[in-house]
Amino acid sequence: MLSHVRGWMPTVAAPCRLLSLLAALGLTVACSSPVTRLPAEASGPTAPAEQQVSVPAPPAMIASPPTTSAYGDPTRPPPGPPLPEPVVIPANSYAPEPVKEIGTIEIPALGLKHRAFQGVTLHNIDRGPSHWTGSAMPGRMGNTVFAGHRATKSQPFLRIDALNRGDAVIFTVGGVRSTYRVTDHLVVDPSASWIADQASAYTGTLYACHPVGSTAERYVVRLEMVR
Repeated sequence: MLSHVRGWMPTVAAPCRLLSLLAALGLTVACSSPVTRLPAEASGPTAPAEQQVSVPAPPAMIASPPTTSAYGDPTRPPPGPPLPEPVVIPANSYAPEPVKEIGTIEIPALGLKHRAFQGVTLHNIDRGPSHWTGSAMPGRMGNTVFAGHRATKSQPFLRIDALNRGDAVIFTVGGVRSTYRVTDHLVVDPSASWIADQASAYTGTLYACHPVGSTAERYVVRLEMVR
């Protein structure tokens, strides 16, 4: 019996063959030297954690201004010098206003040569043809405007309705002589202050009460400068 058992016992050379059998019987047998398991950190060096690098945010983008000129349309030329600004004529024809003589006006076709004044009230117009204050001065860019009487005082504009296109009107102001020629005639209401409107052209306007002896309307002669 013992010899039979001894014959069945496995050799030391093959101890692991019993492992499966003993494991099935619930027994724990070490078939080799015990293995010591190292903690995870002992199994080898670990890569250092990646450093967190702060990257500054890009600067805010500033929108470029539109590629247009200061006047909105890049194809448009810049504006020229400011236009003259005629004063508003007061309701009182004799409102306070200084009397100011500025030169002379000549209309050869009417045989007229007269002193010229500056002002929009009768303080000046009663003395002779008077420049509408704020309108262009003779010889300057814009519309130079003069008023004169037809039936009172020296009647300088009595026959301006007889002027023909091309007739000369000559102003001498500050020693400078400027020649204009007649281009048109029209009759307007007394409230038509637009006859003094300004533009970049070199023009002129003469006006007086109409008909002769009445203030019902205004007779207007348009001019353009020739030199």
